[in-house]
Amino acid sequence: MKKIHLYLISDSTGETVSSVAKSAMAQFGGVEVEEHLCSFVQTIGEIDKWFGVIREKPGIIMYTLVDKELSEYLEKMSKDLNILCISVLSRVISDLSEYLKLPASKQTGKQHELTQEYFSKVDAINYSLSHDDGQASWDLDGADIILVGPSRTSKSPTCLYLAYKGYKTANIPFVTGCELPQNLFNLKKPLILGLTIRTEILVQIRKNRILTLSIKEDTSYVDSQEVEEEIKEAKKLCLENNWPVIDVSRRSVEETAALILQYLEKKKIGDMAQERNSLGEER
Repeated sequence: MKKIHLYLISDSTGETVSSVAKSAMAQFGGVEVEEHLCSFVQTIGEIDKWFGVIREKPGIIMYTLVDKELSEYLEKMSKDLNILCISVLSRVISDLSEYLKLPASKQTGKQHELTQEYFSKVDAINYSLSHDDGQASWDLDGADIILVGPSRTSKSPTCLYLAYKGYKTANIPFVTGCELPQNLFNLKKPLILGLTIRTEILVQIRKNRILTLSIKEDTSYVDSQEVEEEIKEAKKLCLENNWPVIDVSRRSVEETAALILQYLEKKKIGDMAQERNSLGEER
C-alpha cells in the first residue's frame, strides 16, 4: 500500500478542494491518503507556515486560491521543493470565462454567500430533521420527497443527504402490522419511493445495531424469515401504490440519492405534461 500526504489548501472552507480530491483519489487503488486540510489561507505567511509541515512530510498539494499573488507564490514554493501542485479550479474558471466572455469575480468563498439558495437548503435540512422516522406525519404535503421502507434501509442518511442538496425529504418506517399514515396515500405533490435491501444484508445491519444497544438477539427484528417477509410486504405495498422501489443493497447514499433525483425529474416532467393536457381540455 503506497502512502501519500495530500495537502488541501484553500482560501475558504476547503469544501470544494476536498470534494475534488476525494473524487480524484478514488480512481487510484492501492494508495493510502493522509489528508491535511489547510483552510482559510489568505496570506503568504500562512502559506509559509504550512510549508514548514510540507518540508518534513512531502506529498501532493491541491488548492483553490483566487488571489493571483498567493497562487503564484504557492506554485513557486512547490516548484522549488519539486512537489506536485494542482489548482483544481483554474482551468475550469478560465475556460468558463473564455466561453462566457466575462471576467471571473476573484471573490473568495463566493459559493458560500447567504443567498436564497442557502436559506432554502437550511429550511430543507430543518424539515427533514423534524420529519425523520415518521415524525410529524400530518405535515407530509410540504415534502419534495418521501421515503418508505423497513428499518435500517438507510432512509435517514439519504434524507439528510437530499436535504443538504435543498430537497425537503421525509421518511416513514414500514413496520409489519403497523399502518402507515393515511394521508400518505392521498398526496399529489411529493415523490414517494420505497427503499429495499437484500435480506441477509439487512439482518447483519440489524444485528450490528442490536449489539450497540446491548439487546439480546432472539427477536423477530433479526430473524431471517421474519425480515424476508417484512421486505416482501414493503415491496408489495409500494407496487400497489405505484411507488418506485430502489434496492440499496450495494448502493452508497450518494448513488441512491442520484437515482431518487432522476425519478423526481421524471415526475416533474410528467406533472408538467399532465398540467398542459388539463389546460388543453379546459380550452
